[in-house]
Amino acid sequence: MAQLRIACAQINCVVGDLTGNSDRVLSAYQAAVTQTCDLVVFPELTITGYPPEDLLLREAFVEQSLEVVQRLATRIGSTTAIVGVPLRADGALYNAAVVLRDGAIVGTYRKQLLPNYAVFDEERYFEPGTETGQIFEIAGVAVGVSICEDAWSAQGPIAAQAAVGAQVCVNLNASPFFRGRLADREAMLSERARRANVPIVYCNLVGGQDELVFDGASLVVDASGNVVGRARQYVEDLLIVDLHDLAATRKETVLNPVHEVYEALVLGTRDYVRKTGFTEVAVALSGGIDSSIVAAVAVDALGAERVHGVLLPSRYSSEGSITDAIALAERLGIETVTIPIEAAHAAFESMLADTFEGTSAGTAEENMQARIRCNVMMSISNKFNWMVLTTGNKSEMATGYATLYGDMAGGYAVIKDVPKTLVYELCEERNQRAGFDLIPRAAIQKPPSAELRPDQKDSDSLPDYAVLDPIIEGYVEDDLSIAALVALGHDEAIVARVAQMVDRNEYKRRQAAPGVRVTRKAFGKDRRLPITNRWPG
Repeated sequence: MAQLRIACAQINCVVGDLTGNSDRVLSAYQAAVTQTCDLVVFPELTITGYPPEDLLLREAFVEQSLEVVQRLATRIGSTTAIVGVPLRADGALYNAAVVLRDGAIVGTYRKQLLPNYAVFDEERYFEPGTETGQIFEIAGVAVGVSICEDAWSAQGPIAAQAAVGAQVCVNLNASPFFRGRLADREAMLSERARRANVPIVYCNLVGGQDELVFDGASLVVDASGNVVGRARQYVEDLLIVDLHDLAATRKETVLNPVHEVYEALVLGTRDYVRKTGFTEVAVALSGGIDSSIVAAVAVDALGAERVHGVLLPSRYSSEGSITDAIALAERLGIETVTIPIEAAHAAFESMLADTFEGTSAGTAEENMQARIRCNVMMSISNKFNWMVLTTGNKSEMATGYATLYGDMAGGYAVIKDVPKTLVYELCEERNQRAGFDLIPRAAIQKPPSAELRPDQKDSDSLPDYAVLDPIIEGYVEDDLSIAALVALGHDEAIVARVAQMVDRNEYKRRQAAPGVRVTRKAFGKDRRLPITNRWPG
């Protein structure tokens, strides 16, 4: 087997931070050089960060990206580096990988397969490359280079490169996380390597970018399709691969499926807060399970000293909601402030008394409380420059069981893509790792309630979450029809009701804060349905 030492540099790039990303490349490159590596591979669009979206439509952005990579090349020595950058040629823009060595750009590869589904929109910006069977000689070894989606086709570049003599294929990636994605990658790469009879080094991006979380977990697969190396999940890492001894590659243990989701929430929250220039956050603590898990994630993401709990009791708040919120804050080690909303609530009722005269109290009066709380939270945010983390889950966002300009308002929606049933699992898993009930048992066991009227329960307005969540998954994530869901055994009346709630609340979700994507299809740019829509489902 050929002798080649490869470093897979799994780094956390920031979209638009061209110079900063170049510095991150140099830092990882120098670490690889000290370990006598011949080649250092970086993630997709390393210089710009991923996805740069409509920044790519700005010519100055593309030009500056090239200038940065040209300056970077002058810092690269005899150890080869392969980095991702957008490149314009013959009037077209390409998602490219450049090969840097001895102070210069010595080769270029252009991505051939452009994803244009789910959260991906690359055909909006790029033209596909057409060079098939392109390989580069690095330290006397024939190396195939491809980018992300190129690996997902059995007839793609990896097969063509192996056919003309590639001894190893490296693949630059920005593959976002959702539940089950790591297993998908491993199965795909195993099949690709086995069919092409060539080892593959798959270098993935790590970090949060708006709604997306890139989980790292870069992989090395041998020519027989065995996963022989794996980088850590959710952190920057440098994975060293010796081509002549792949079995010696470090292979990190994979987190369990619930812990994976939790760490995605932590990384997504940390990077969104920090990359947007904030340092501290505020969370409205109700004593319920949703605000509890959001507060726990925030503490793990930022540290207890940067998380501020706000209790906003109303006339309908139970004693338990207050004591459970205080117990949570004490266990997490965060400071709290209590601001009762009764004075504002009474004032609003008085202001609207004449206008509402002769009508029965209902949703408008209930939501008034949520909107008062929103005003308090956003005032605190304005005063102290704390980002407000909202606490609504996917089950609520799907059905519209949330108040527009009320509990939906804030800077980041940590669990907006987490179904309620998974919220319970996350709490139990976090408590298990803590070794005690970090999230109070009472918060987990109490019946969910918005506490906007006496004795209110979520079950007054929604099906049981164990019934609701599989319907939402089928209707939203799998795009199943009402008839198809009924054929799977779901109650027809419940399915029809849930579908109607999902459809009629699209307008609310368009105005919601961004949040971490952890399922196959999240609300936001992952799912694009018209607000004005009469399709019956």
